[in-house]
Parts: sequence; C-alpha cells; structure tokens
Amino acid sequence: MLSTKVKASSITHLTDARYFAAWETEWLGFYLSPGDENSVDGNQVAALREWVDGVKICGEFGMATTEHIETAISSLELDSVQVGMLTPVETLAALHGKAELIQEIVPEAYMSADEVEEMLNTRKDKVDYFLLNFSKGGIIADDLKSGQPYSLEQLEDWSSRFPILVDIQLDKDGPVSFLENIPLKGFAVQGGAEEKTGYKSFDELDDFFEALEVLV
Repeated sequence: MLSTKVKASSITHLTDARYFAAWETEWLGFYLSPGDENSVDGNQVAALREWVDGVKICGEFGMATTEHIETAISSLELDSVQVGMLTPVETLAALHGKAELIQEIVPEAYMSADEVEEMLNTRKDKVDYFLLNFSKGGIIADDLKSGQPYSLEQLEDWSSRFPILVDIQLDKDGPVSFLENIPLKGFAVQGGAEEKTGYKSFDELDDFFEALEVLV
C-alpha cells in the first residue's frame, strides 16, 4: 500500500490503467471533455474499468457544461469528477454530492498567493479535493524551495486548511521528503503514450511509487 493518496491522470490505454491500479492508486483519471482531441471515448473508459479493481474512476473535464458532466457521471458510473480551474462556482454547486469532486487549480507565476487563496476559499465548501497542478504552470519543487513564486511554507499553510493534492516535478529527495512538513492529501501523476502496443517503461514512476510504498 501507499503512504498517501495518488491520482493517476490522463489515462488512455490498458498498460497505464493496469500499472497504476497495481500500485493501488486512489484514482484513475480519464479526460472526457467534449470535442477535445485528447479526450477518451466513454466506451473505452467502460472497457478499461473491466480490467482494474479497487480504484475510483475519475472523469476529467476542462471545459464542459453541467449537463454533460452529469450525463457522464450517470452513464459511466463515475466515482469522481475533476473539473478545470475556470469551472463556474454554480457548476460546482450543481455537481456537489453527485460524485466526489476535485477542482484543478493551475498556479502560475502571474498568480499571487492571495489569488490562489481566494479560489480555495470560495470553493472549499463545494469540492472534496483541490488539485494544485504546478506542473502545468511550469513550477517545480526547487522553485518552491527558493520561494518563487510561492514558498513551501505557503503550501504548508494551504495544505493545513484545505484538502490538497499536488502535481509537481519533485527534486532528487523524492516524495517522502516533500511530505515531511506539508500535510498534503496526496499527489497526482500523469499517464502517457505507450512506446509500442502493450509496452511502456515506468522506471521514473517506479522510483516514485517505491518511495511511497509501505510494507505491511
């Protein structure tokens, strides 16, 4: 088992799905935004979930209407939904209670800590988790250690008051060191393309998961 929750995002094929499920991640995420070339077909999600067990199936949406998300929750029997940063508060309120709800926030250099704080405060009663996607914003762990554009102390403060997952490129000390003083709910990692059908190297992810593994 893992010492913290992990969300595997942007799953597109069985190789990833089975790998992440074997590591007992909390969520397998499938991008389902309508009309997006990176979106996974709902039939593919239904087929892939037959091969895995013990994980929550999460539909990931960038821009989508409330009605589209509600339909996906029902038709695909989604356990969780992840919505984009620009999703209106009204949509969050409408979806609340229909599935576990994760809101992605992409902190970038132009966003002040106060702006991030405001987003967290205005949405905290409507979501189950926030995913701070530093990777999308081009921010790595070393940036936070240097205090730019946010400090580790700021992330520690947010994590003590809000249920936060992070997607971030870690430094050589790995995830356990990152968690020592920051009460995160967990991490998010990304799926990716196969090198050939049925084969993909997971060396870097193996190191990440092995560091979090708790032997029981």
